[in-house]
Amino acid sequence: MERYSKLWRAFFALSLMAIAVQQLVDGGFKPVILPPSPTSFAGYTACLWLVSIVLILACAAILLNIRAHLVSVYLGTMLLLLLIIFHLPWLLFPHIRFFGGWGNPFKIMAYAGGAFVVAKSAAQTPGHVNLVNSWLEKLIPSGRCLFGVTMTAFGIMHFMYPTFVAMLVPAWIPGHTFWTYFAGVALIISGLAIIFNIQLRLAANLLGIMIFIWLIVLHIPRAIAYPHMENGNEITSVFEALGFSGIAFLIAANGKDNQNQLSVVN
Repeated sequence: MERYSKLWRAFFALSLMAIAVQQLVDGGFKPVILPPSPTSFAGYTACLWLVSIVLILACAAILLNIRAHLVSVYLGTMLLLLLIIFHLPWLLFPHIRFFGGWGNPFKIMAYAGGAFVVAKSAAQTPGHVNLVNSWLEKLIPSGRCLFGVTMTAFGIMHFMYPTFVAMLVPAWIPGHTFWTYFAGVALIISGLAIIFNIQLRLAANLLGIMIFIWLIVLHIPRAIAYPHMENGNEITSVFEALGFSGIAFLIAANGKDNQNQLSVVN
C-alpha cells in the first residue's frame, strides 16, 4: 500500500513542481496559482520567484519524503491562503455570475485538498509539536472534501457548457456529446461519493483512472499540438491532470469506506 502511495504522492508533487517551473520559464504566474494580474507592479518578479521556489522545495520534500507530512500541511495551508486572499476577491466581483470563470479557484482548491491528502498518507515525524502545527493539523480531514467539491463542480460545468466541452473530445472519438455528459455525470457522482465517503475507494479509483485516461488521450496530444496556446495553458493542463489523478488514487489507497451498515439483530 505504501509503495503505491509513494507513486501517487509523486504524481501530485511532480504536477505542482512542473507548474512552478513553468512559471519561472514563462516569467508569469499560472492562473491556477494566482489569478490574472498586472506584471508591471513593483515586486512582481520577486513574488513570482518566491512562490515558485517555495512550491518546488515543498514538492521536492514530498518526493524525497523529507518531513513530507508537515511540509504537506503547510503547503496545503499556503494554497488555501492563495485561494482566499487572491482568487476569491478576483472571482466574486467581476466573475461571480460566470461559473466557467471559477475553474482556476476550484483547481487550487483541489491542490490544497491534495496536499492535505498527502499529509494524511505520510508518516508524521516525531518531534516537538507547537500550537500552530497542532491547529493546522486539523485541516487535514478537509482534504478529501476540498478535492471532491472541485470534481463535482467540474462535472456541473460539463452540463452548463456542453458545446465547449464537446470540442475538447478528440476528433477520432465518436459521440462527442455523449462523452461530454457521461464525463459530467461521472465527475459529479465520484465527487459526491468522495465527499460523503460512499464507496470511497471504488469511486476514487475510477475517478483516478478516468482522469489518467484524459491525460493520455486528451491533454498530452493537445499540449503537443498547441504548446503555446494561452501562454502554455495546454501544457499546464497536462500537469494538472497528472496531479488530480494522483490525488484521486491516493484518496483510494488511504481512505476507508463508510462501514456504517444496518445490522440484523437475531
